[in-house]
Amino acid sequence: MEKITAHIGTQNYKVDVQGAKQTLIIDEPAELGGQDLGVNPKELLAASLGACTSITLKMYANHKGWDLTDVNIEVTFDWDKENSKSFFTRKIELIGNLDDTQRQRLLKIADSCPVHKVFMNPAEVTTVLV
Repeated sequence: MEKITAHIGTQNYKVDVQGAKQTLIIDEPAELGGQDLGVNPKELLAASLGACTSITLKMYANHKGWDLTDVNIEVTFDWDKENSKSFFTRKIELIGNLDDTQRQRLLKIADSCPVHKVFMNPAEVTTVLV
């Protein structure tokens, strides 16, 4: 089970997030009252998908011994408030000596990333006060 802690104090919207070994800052842009000290929560959500996809593709290619030197992923995220639906678009650039069969296989493998699986299946959030 993954666990993080998030803390917000007196600085408007600046959140310190502590993972197992690293800390990162999440913040809102100045126009929303934040200080723009880090990515905003929506960017972090999109970043999670992009990073997880990149790692999944690199791991798979390494396992197969394929010449995948770089992976560039652009993720856009939009929220349809009216229909309570999220829309993510991934644009994946694969760099290396790959044939079309390998490239198509990697495209399919992109959907195997754990974050993608979370997005595609219903999730439950349990909230308790402590």
